[in-house]
Amino acid sequence: MAQVYVSLGSNIERRHHIKAALRMLAQEFGALAQSPVYESAAVGFEGAPFYNLVVGFETGMSPRDVQDRLHTIEHHNDRDRSAGLGARTLDLDLLLYDDLVMDRDGVVLPRADITRYAFVLGPLAEIAGSQRHPVSGERLDTLWAEFADASQVLQRVDWSPGEAAG
Repeated sequence: MAQVYVSLGSNIERRHHIKAALRMLAQEFGALAQSPVYESAAVGFEGAPFYNLVVGFETGMSPRDVQDRLHTIEHHNDRDRSAGLGARTLDLDLLLYDDLVMDRDGVVLPRADITRYAFVLGPLAEIAGSQRHPVSGERLDTLWAEFADASQVLQRVDWSPGEAAG
């Protein structure tokens, strides 16, 4: 079984779509390790703030199959992938698959967003801080402690654990 980490984000009906995604991910993959939920500003476009978090789970599926399942969950939450960079109901990104480094079949691992965005690295470090980045070898909690972009502010959201179940 591979240890997988996935980021979740939404800035359209945020609470509704994050809850739906957590429910569908648990149905598909079983028990989820879940970071706290954070609010962060849209990056790269003008838009409403996002809710973001990271979940971890174990799976026997291939990286391509995991990514396909994530896209299916996005589709069930009315994600319009043709819209490009902009507001979205749900964004699910495969961040890590064990310590695999790959770029094939439309799957790039580890995802570059890990070291680029606070809304990915912060929540990931909270649930997998002792894990090492597959390329740099640095611990994720160390990468987070050294994250230098003060313009990327995370605000923790009041989110009760029971909300994950729907």
